[in-house]
Amino acid sequence: MKLFVPGRLCLFGEHTDWAGHYRTMNADIKPGAAIVTGIEQGIYAEVEKSGKFELYSDAEEISDVWKDFSCRMDETELKRIAKSGDFFCYCAGVASYMLEWYKVGGVRIRITSMTLPMKSGLSSSAAICVLVARAFNSLYNLNLNTLGEMNIAYLGELRTSSRCGRLDQACAFGVKPNLMTFDGDEIEVRSLNVKKHLYWVFADLCAEKNTIKILSDLNKAYPFPTNEAERLEHEALGQKNLDIIDRAIRYMAEGDAEALGKLMTEAEALFDAQVAPMSPALYSPKLHAVLNDPVIQPMVWGGKGVGSHGDGSVQFLARSEEAQQQLVDYLNGQGMKAYTLTLKPVHTVRKAIIPVAGFGTRLYPATRALKKDFFPIPCPDGMVRPVILILLEELIQSGIEDICLVLGSEEERQQYADFFERPLSEEHLRKLPPEAQDYENHILDIGKRLHYVYQREKRGFGHAVYQAAQFAGNEPVMLLLGDTLYRSDSHKPCALQMVEEYERHNSLMVSIHPIPLAEVSRYGILHGVWEDKEHRVLHVDTIMEKPKASYAEDFLAVRNQNGEKEYYSVFGQYILTPEVFSQLHEDIIQREIDGDHVSEIELTSALEAVRQRSGMVGVCLKGRMYDMGNPAALVTAVEEYSK
Repeated sequence: MKLFVPGRLCLFGEHTDWAGHYRTMNADIKPGAAIVTGIEQGIYAEVEKSGKFELYSDAEEISDVWKDFSCRMDETELKRIAKSGDFFCYCAGVASYMLEWYKVGGVRIRITSMTLPMKSGLSSSAAICVLVARAFNSLYNLNLNTLGEMNIAYLGELRTSSRCGRLDQACAFGVKPNLMTFDGDEIEVRSLNVKKHLYWVFADLCAEKNTIKILSDLNKAYPFPTNEAERLEHEALGQKNLDIIDRAIRYMAEGDAEALGKLMTEAEALFDAQVAPMSPALYSPKLHAVLNDPVIQPMVWGGKGVGSHGDGSVQFLARSEEAQQQLVDYLNGQGMKAYTLTLKPVHTVRKAIIPVAGFGTRLYPATRALKKDFFPIPCPDGMVRPVILILLEELIQSGIEDICLVLGSEEERQQYADFFERPLSEEHLRKLPPEAQDYENHILDIGKRLHYVYQREKRGFGHAVYQAAQFAGNEPVMLLLGDTLYRSDSHKPCALQMVEEYERHNSLMVSIHPIPLAEVSRYGILHGVWEDKEHRVLHVDTIMEKPKASYAEDFLAVRNQNGEKEYYSVFGQYILTPEVFSQLHEDIIQREIDGDHVSEIELTSALEAVRQRSGMVGVCLKGRMYDMGNPAALVTAVEEYSK
């Protein structure tokens, strides 16, 4: 397997992770809160099972400090190495934890590239710990979610002489900003929205700092302050930090880069006034010289220290993309190592695809006269709408701007044109009540959003979806089934729920719902681990097409909040990333190379290939689905949807 783990940059809230932990001893301490993001630099590796615990490197970036490492999977030996302070102590600490608690075998990790600078406040040690935890989790199918990997990386690093904070392992969550809250032993992680591009620059000051001394000094003020200086430290890492975090979240959501930059400068001033006096190791002349450099000021909105502070690293919020590059060039020219980090708005889903190319053979002979997506459905407002109109309205209510219908042939196009593009005759229009006349304009407006492609060969669902690859472009795109209706149980349409979850996770996504064990052999079944306490977001680790009930019961069950087994199938809505279309393209090309022009191209196999490389999220939507593909289901849909 190939893995990537980024470094992490703490934008706001340094030191509040360990400070918030002391709430277990002093309830007057405020919870810790930090905004942390993965960065574009990190560790790339290939991992496989082994009889030993082995680490090798082909990475030129660390060739001057790296020495290959190998030891037995022996708990005593691994713990000894963890305490030794040697180069691989962090890795051994995590491996010893995995062996003690999960009884795993060994792993071989080969680092292929490391673009992450070491010992600069960007958590290179935490990244390697997460990499080791993820390798064991992936290779031995331990079913740990991301927070589980993060916790084991933390516990493993604690077996060394390091006293890392709980936010260091936030690199497990990838390159996106997250709010982390620390309330005693409880940790919560929530993805944050960014409205506009934010152009960060961070740099290794190439100076000296003593993290162990800093943490030792600052911890002396906890759990109970004994003098005014310690009270001020509690205040800075407590209520004042919470106020700064709230404003930072608001400025990021509003896209107010200037206010966010000024807040960075304000946070640094607070740290210097109320935290830095507690440790001589926080004397940082180089950091402050760079922060106050008059050459830099016109390029940035503000800046502050990184991590535990001291003369480790500095970060700035640049005024523009051009200023970002100018600042990097300037800092590099001053003997530092500077890097860019651009936080981008999550790609809001603007496009959708609905395949309607099937013959509808299970609804023959009605489908000789009318495509099944035009079957009439009574709705709660008293109108009778065709299936396709209900689907299109849901998409538009969810913010979708353009919709592509995958048809079977050009001849079918006329039926859609007649409905969505041709106005009613004046005589027909006059017979309608005023509200229906207004609705007629609504239908014609929907028609302006429609695009059409054709699946001339019936070679499977994946082949139908691939016909819309050019329409999708390099954007995420929603996929709905043309013979399925969705009814939300909340004030948000099911499609909008999907879009909002995508904005949080920015990953290939499928909607899921539980089905009875007796029915699993009719569906694709997904297995994974829950990422949230509400059991709505599933980190998918397996997709099995139409398994036997006995196999599903043994290997595909997911526990609900009551500890009971449930079985999850696709709810019928997807958000496909550009990778899915690339994979479908590869599958089609491979079939042509093999001379196979007949067998079907399945979407499930492409989703599984992308999942293995980049992951997949399953989301339980608050709603119900109605299959229209067979007579019994059609009867149920007509009866239930009208209520």
